Amino acid sequence: MTKRSRKIPDPKPAFVERINQLLTEEKDNKAYWEILKTKPVHSIRCNTLKISPEKLIKKLNSKGWKISQPWKTNPEIMIIESALLPGELGRALEHLLGYYYIQELSSMLPMIAMKPKENESYLDLCAAPGSKTTQAAALMKNTGTIIANEISIGRMRILASNLERCGVTNTIITRKEGRALSKNLEKNNMTFDKILVDAPCSGEGTLRSTPKTYIMWNPKTIKHLSKLQKQLFLSSFDKLKINGEMIYSTCTHAPEENEEVVSYCLEKLGNKIEIIDFKLPIKTREGITKWQDKEYDKRVKLTKRIYPHDNNTEGFFVSKFRKVKE
Repeated sequence: MTKRSRKIPDPKPAFVERINQLLTEEKDNKAYWEILKTKPVHSIRCNTLKISPEKLIKKLNSKGWKISQPWKTNPEIMIIESALLPGELGRALEHLLGYYYIQELSSMLPMIAMKPKENESYLDLCAAPGSKTTQAAALMKNTGTIIANEISIGRMRILASNLERCGVTNTIITRKEGRALSKNLEKNNMTFDKILVDAPCSGEGTLRSTPKTYIMWNPKTIKHLSKLQKQLFLSSFDKLKINGEMIYSTCTHAPEENEEVVSYCLEKLGNKIEIIDFKLPIKTREGITKWQDKEYDKRVKLTKRIYPHDNNTEGFFVSKFRKVKE
């Protein structure tokens, strides 16, 4: 894989200090800052609702694109090793026809952890632009029911467009604030086999693809988002069926938005919830149990931290839970 170097904005001193506290070993810390200077790889996911990975590779090879499949367990996930012109990946006929979805590697991990099955009911609480919704629909083979929720009308249009392009037919789109949607679902006695809370976050893990995050980053935003994330977690978990499973994920490194949220919700939900260990096809690090002046529930070690320099991806956080009783 070729790493394409580029100049990045200067990170804010407070952000540097936080990363230094998370990555204390000099070699580890240096590798993190170095990978941020490189552009992310071109990764795509074959849309198996329309084409097999084998047939898609043949089509892309005929364009002169060199394709690799980084994870043996997931042949639908591919990397374009060839140099591409700006926008070429999105303009390709195969993309316009919905044969593949442009998606960052770490963004595919929540669905790999969740494993939605055929004929299940699945709620995607924060669905736009549709990366994980279309991924779930493919895994479910367009069976069962997906409710894909999004609060922004602009992002909702993008979600609808992506679902249509990918041939997704088992999905209902709703427009509601996440906590309010959970209340509406409760009134209608709706529960789900699987729920994804891919929560709004500070985006620290997306610095390679979105360098403006350096400028937008603010510790006050982290505190505000942590409160929202806890509420989204608790309100949505209640909509699980008994033995139903939920993924809580973010694209940030901030413990306040990750382990703190998990620890808080484990305490609040008590014996209703079980945290589940799971495997991913990349290197992960266990969740941290202490951050600054706070100590978290020891069970947060079962959550997964994904750092960009460990796998040449973006950064992510994934955790998995089961509802064991009302």
